[in-house]
Amino acid sequence: MATVNSNYRKLQAGYLFPEIGRRTRQFLADNPGVQVMRLGIGNTTEPLTPTIIRGLHEGVEVLAQVETYTGYGDEQGETALREALARRYKGYGAELDADEFFVSDGAKPDTANIQSIFGLDNVVAIQDPAYPVYVDSNVIAGRTGQGVNGQYEGLVYMPCTAENGFFPDLPQGKVDLIYLCSPNNPTGAVATHAQLKVFVDYALAHKAIIIYDSAYASFISDPSLPRSIYEIEGAKKCAIEINSFSKEGGFTGVRLGWAVVPKTVECENSEPGEIRRMWFRRQTTMFNGASNIVQKGGLAILSEAGQAECREVIGYYMRNARAIREGLEALGLTCFGGVNAPYIWLQTPGGMASWDFFDKLLREAHVVGTPGSGFGPRGEGYFRLSAFGHHADVLRAIESIQKNLKL
Repeated sequence: MATVNSNYRKLQAGYLFPEIGRRTRQFLADNPGVQVMRLGIGNTTEPLTPTIIRGLHEGVEVLAQVETYTGYGDEQGETALREALARRYKGYGAELDADEFFVSDGAKPDTANIQSIFGLDNVVAIQDPAYPVYVDSNVIAGRTGQGVNGQYEGLVYMPCTAENGFFPDLPQGKVDLIYLCSPNNPTGAVATHAQLKVFVDYALAHKAIIIYDSAYASFISDPSLPRSIYEIEGAKKCAIEINSFSKEGGFTGVRLGWAVVPKTVECENSEPGEIRRMWFRRQTTMFNGASNIVQKGGLAILSEAGQAECREVIGYYMRNARAIREGLEALGLTCFGGVNAPYIWLQTPGGMASWDFFDKLLREAHVVGTPGSGFGPRGEGYFRLSAFGHHADVLRAIESIQKNLKL
């Protein structure tokens, strides 16, 4: 008799972004002719830059000639791309070998899949609020009990609040897997070296593993802030880092990312090198590698010209972030983030519930954002706005909020 994985039944009330889509479609159906302005899902909007386009074209042309055609590529990703990534990290002060990089189709699948190499009895600690994939992938795997009042039994939630600058304190007691994200989605907070050092020291003392999502590292403009956890002494023994070209290079739909699994990383019942070998086995068993065409685009992103172009596009989005934050603060609203990250974390006015504010913002200003409660219980009373969008559209949305939102 075939049975389903009943852990899926534990997942709570619809995934966040489909629910946003459902409510928006219903609003448009009820209000024909109204134009909605979107500051919600973090999807890039600006076209790929010329250097990146040339790289992708080169990848296509290679496949058009019998002399240069390639089928399956290197299992971990093209050597040249991994070597370029290693050089990038060396610029951060982190010495890593090219064979410690695993190229993939994006940070989200890596973040979900990485937990599969760890035992189901691991105690998992997650920032609250947090991007949903960290929680939901562990629910599906069977590491949690039922959801109760917005939290899952068995998970350790690390509150991120205005009082702690939206970076968590250490978990109480011993945990085994720790998910950290910096720059943070959804709050826009960025961890300092000192804050990360506290978690690295904890992980080393408890033989725990940090799963570090740095997908927005390219938005950090403050040179005093770390772009990689491997800037922290000892991190190569306890941390796996996951990153992506989605936001840096506009590859949200093109799909290309990477995971760093150092040979020295180990946990309580492993030896150095074993975790890396397990991830290698997982990837070669269940994944045939990222597109060889797309990897040429990734190499173009990492080129000197590609980096210059990417910085221009990132600057464009960060001008959006500044416009959003300043526009909202002019109304007397309290905002966080939007400085070294493309997200603005807005405190809802008057303690309004997040989904109630979603409906109010849509109804009055015709603007779509993301309710904070969709990221976890500590997100209640907050709201995420995204800097990804055409600048003129962002300005129009902020103008509509300023004119039409009744506070």
